[in-house]
Amino acid sequence: LPFYWLALRKLGRAFTVKTFIAVLLLSLLTELQSQFLQFAQLQPLYAAIAGGLITGTGFLVLFRHRCSLGGVGIAALYLQDRYGWRAGKVQMAVDCCIVLLALWTVEPLRVAWSVAGAVALNLVLAMNHRPGRYMAV
Repeated sequence: LPFYWLALRKLGRAFTVKTFIAVLLLSLLTELQSQFLQFAQLQPLYAAIAGGLITGTGFLVLFRHRCSLGGVGIAALYLQDRYGWRAGKVQMAVDCCIVLLALWTVEPLRVAWSVAGAVALNLVLAMNHRPGRYMAV
């Protein structure tokens, strides 16, 4: 909720409403996904990188349409608008810190897959999301 407050106060009502709808749709589609998509086998490194690239592309589309999936995405876009910090780099720094903190509770190999996914995701953002580039209205 604090991130939605930040979004409403600093990024505007339209951004906040689109973000809320995006999070609602993500929740709904996550619940339905197992009915339509199943994997018999999945190699973890490939899944981490492919998943990171696909998710990064999705974030890029959302960001360019002045929308987010909440949380760190809202903060990253606010910091980009306010201070000129690149949203992809902010997102990568926070994601890597969160994933590295997992070393206290998760086996290191699984953390490594998460780091690979976070790096792939955030490379897409860092390379493609810059202030002044195409932004949908």
